[in-house]
Amino acid sequence: MFQFDLGLARNCEGLNRRQFLQVGGAGVAGLSLPTLLRAEQQAKSTGKTLGEDLNIVVLWMQGGVSHQDSFDPKPNAPAEIRGEFDVIQTSLPGVQICEHLPRMAQSLDKYSIIRNGYSYNGGHGLADAYMLSGWRFNPTTVFPSYGSVISKELGYRNGMPPYVQLGPWVDKQSAGGTAGYLGNEHNPFVVNDDPNANVFNIDGITLPGGMQVSRFSRRRRMLEKLDSWQRKVEQQVNDVGAMDAFYEKAFGIVTSPRAKEAFDLGKEDPKLRDKYGRHRFGQSCLLARRLLQAGVRMVNVSFGSWDTHAQNFTSLKQHLLPPLDAGYSALLDDLDRLGMLEKTIVLWLGDFGRTPKINSAAGRDHWVGSMSFCVGGGGFKTGEVVGASDQYAENPVGRAIEVEDIAATMYSQLGFNLEKHYSSPDGRPFKVSPERGRILSELLT
Repeated sequence: MFQFDLGLARNCEGLNRRQFLQVGGAGVAGLSLPTLLRAEQQAKSTGKTLGEDLNIVVLWMQGGVSHQDSFDPKPNAPAEIRGEFDVIQTSLPGVQICEHLPRMAQSLDKYSIIRNGYSYNGGHGLADAYMLSGWRFNPTTVFPSYGSVISKELGYRNGMPPYVQLGPWVDKQSAGGTAGYLGNEHNPFVVNDDPNANVFNIDGITLPGGMQVSRFSRRRRMLEKLDSWQRKVEQQVNDVGAMDAFYEKAFGIVTSPRAKEAFDLGKEDPKLRDKYGRHRFGQSCLLARRLLQAGVRMVNVSFGSWDTHAQNFTSLKQHLLPPLDAGYSALLDDLDRLGMLEKTIVLWLGDFGRTPKINSAAGRDHWVGSMSFCVGGGGFKTGEVVGASDQYAENPVGRAIEVEDIAATMYSQLGFNLEKHYSSPDGRPFKVSPERGRILSELLT
């Protein structure tokens, strides 16, 4: 379904809960002249930016992907670290990845692999909040995710929501993927329906049962009356206001021919749909491309079940890596074919890495010492392997690349002033970009 929702989540820590953020809107604090000058100099030093025409697709692998069994294999390590999989040569001479990613191996000219990634956090929930915002956990503050900042800075385009989440696999225990102190108006539009289903019916986009817009409008007026009564007993005035603004815009999307067109995968060539893969992840990747074309600025394609504490190799081989290989590679090829890749950042990441040594259940546990990212398009270099982990994939060699760095670099590419501040509801100032983040100029074209 299509909803304004903070979601459900489940992982190895046994979490399955709903959490409602009780935060309001946000303002913007002023900047001093020295701060503005620093920001200007920083922008000049980072080269070209693509600004508000830039699109972003985040491929979010909830649970934490085994980097050794995907994009950072160690074929010469002992068996208890190397694992069961062989490697395959990529299109970049001398670079190998897991044998179960053959299409990604041949598509390396369209993305780059970061092998010196690091995450300080090893817990689910916190990881979703951190990796999707670039901000480390703070018990007093929920920081806005990338899509929420984009929503705040750039707003709607062609009447489409700025930020859409496909699939329910973003853990909301710590409000991951949400707007945080920016307010509910900038939360994602969440589409929980499976676009690979025989009937893909998005509540609020494709009206159920052929309902006419006039009938839907009558229901909306009834809901408004109920909401009006409820407000009299509600104390969370700011939050209600944000919800009102959100639903006002959502109603416009309900009646939008552009939105209906964007969500109609039947418009696509069946052969192209086959290339993406007739599974949820593949069709979600195709839907993400259609949403960008319609005007959505950022799409988070969520893919769950990567928390492989047991039967890691069986799960990866049978259920996880084949859909990833098909959907991810097809998305890159399709964006390139349509001339969209140069204006679309495609970022692949998950919670953290997984332990170098295989456990007694043939699985790998949580590991923060090393992880992999993949990124390409939107001004990022492609066809490169950046950094390295050590011989057992335990730690980065040299300086690590952290998600704060990726956040700062993406925001820089969007043309955002990294020194700009927002104000939380209690008046505290926070920068747009994470404090620790550095712009990865070596990754930019």
